[in-house]
Amino acid sequence: MIDLQRDGDVYVLRFDAGENRFGPGFLDAAGDALGAVEKNEGPGALVTVGTGKFYSNGLDLDWLGANQDRFEDYLRRVHGLYARILALPMPTVAALNGHAFAGGAMLALAHDFAVMRTDRGYFCLPEVDLGMSFTPGMDALIRSRLPTVTAHEAMITGRRYTAAEALAAGIVRRTAAEDEVLPAAVELAASLAGKDGGVVAKIRTAMYRTALDALNGPALG
Repeated sequence: MIDLQRDGDVYVLRFDAGENRFGPGFLDAAGDALGAVEKNEGPGALVTVGTGKFYSNGLDLDWLGANQDRFEDYLRRVHGLYARILALPMPTVAALNGHAFAGGAMLALAHDFAVMRTDRGYFCLPEVDLGMSFTPGMDALIRSRLPTVTAHEAMITGRRYTAAEALAAGIVRRTAAEDEVLPAAVELAASLAGKDGGVVAKIRTAMYRTALDALNGPALG
């Protein structure tokens, strides 16, 4: 489900659970992996990547449907995942090997940068088409990480962005062919790995204080 490897100074966290939805098991495994990364001493950076045609499709709606009484606690855990990456004491890069939808797209936004596959996959916030609103934490994360015009379009229309469109809209930093997405992300991460992790965390925490406060606050506002 989750595999953590190290490539030089770069930790590569691979999601390998089909659509990589955030079920409890996925959240447990991701949390354990991030715990290992947080213990890093010296140069370091993190890359996350999915497998096949999915980076992540976000919330596990099937699990939620069967556990509606645990909805708020579940959202709190998802928010915690975003906040943990946003505050991670090292540079972070999302390698979007495929679809990044809804909560999966927000996970990508919690990283410093993203590299997106050119030939397949969309970045999309489809909540409007699902009849769902964004939690205060999700809203703050999206609006803090995207240009205002892009955030408005993505949230109001549910547009599916191709790699070229995501690059033009300021959603991703780079695009690459399928077999180059992960190497490009690792290369970018390695170029940043020498930054002082504690300083990176302090700067990022100050920049995104509003988003972090919302993510760490009440899940439903």
